[in-house]
Amino acid sequence: MSGRLVRVLAGVSVAGALHAAINVTLLRRPPADPPPVRRPVTVVLPVRDEVEQVGDCLAALLDQRGVDDLRVVVVDDGSTDGTAAVVHAVADPRVRLVTAPPPPPGWLGKPHACTVGVDATDGTDDGIVAFVDADVRLFPDALAAAVAVLDRHGLDLVCPWPRPVAYGPAERLVQPLAPWLWATTLPLRLAERSPRPSLAAATGQFLVLTRRGYDRAGGHAAVRGEVLEDIALLRAVKRSGGRGGPVDGSRLAACRMYDGWPALQDGYAKSLWGAVGGSPVASAAAAAALTAVWVLPPLAALRGSRAGLIGYVAGVAGRGAAAAATGGRVWPDVLAHPVSVLVLDLLMARSVAGHRRGALTWRGRALPAPDRTGPATMDR
Repeated sequence: MSGRLVRVLAGVSVAGALHAAINVTLLRRPPADPPPVRRPVTVVLPVRDEVEQVGDCLAALLDQRGVDDLRVVVVDDGSTDGTAAVVHAVADPRVRLVTAPPPPPGWLGKPHACTVGVDATDGTDDGIVAFVDADVRLFPDALAAAVAVLDRHGLDLVCPWPRPVAYGPAERLVQPLAPWLWATTLPLRLAERSPRPSLAAATGQFLVLTRRGYDRAGGHAAVRGEVLEDIALLRAVKRSGGRGGPVDGSRLAACRMYDGWPALQDGYAKSLWGAVGGSPVASAAAAAALTAVWVLPPLAALRGSRAGLIGYVAGVAGRGAAAAATGGRVWPDVLAHPVSVLVLDLLMARSVAGHRRGALTWRGRALPAPDRTGPATMDR
């Protein structure tokens, strides 16, 4: 590896770290003492075989402060493990359980369940609709604070990124990469205003929208066939003239997405291919870029390259800035950042290969092979 190449790659790493530092400074943060919400707030909780999660998730939802009119719609999407019984045992008139029929042709599981939940409400144009996953635990002011950010900045959608909870080497290596990626590559304030599809980052773990903005974007029907329905929904909001994006959710919610390596690799396999363009070429290009900038300089540093050492330190610093801003673990996990990138490369390769073979499954559903004549689709 030439010294000039190492210096160029290290320079890109430094630029990424500086951009991450700027982004975390500009990241919109919810107020510590949000005003009460007078409008109706409907929370849609789609569940499929979540018997171990749904009870605690509902308890946190029902413990929300500052929301005068809260309605929780739990959508049972074909559970077979007793999830519905746990919901029935919650004796609270604010909770309603509905059963989603099988998704019709062209629909994926989660967008369909979310649509069923919204359709089961009598939401008004001035109301709020939120979507929460069962593995998310909202803190008591989460909904009121998220609505405050919507109102204060005139947004149609906010994605309060939950504080990542990670145990064990695999989770600690991989889970912090999502906020690091958007902090490093996405100009947050520009992305918030821009309608460009490429300038979007969101997570379906916790999404909060104005009902007017949701309906204007076409709701989940507009993203019925999307693997990453969360990002697609934000893009639909942007196309309809709305604004939104990620905000600081570290004081509003926490989420442990995957429990250990087997669950983590299966979870990333189902959708990572879609996050990088849905093609082997795009996936290879993304993996090559990540490896070049955040792995090659550290390798050069092991051979005594000062530029390589600078590149490594910059990568660690950018990862640390993103982790600190989103509530993730900083020390000593950030030191293993190059290893994290290599693990992500492996997960990306597994996701693309499994998708092309039609060998992927998720929550008991077979994920269909790609349509060679048109856009690939996947059931969730």
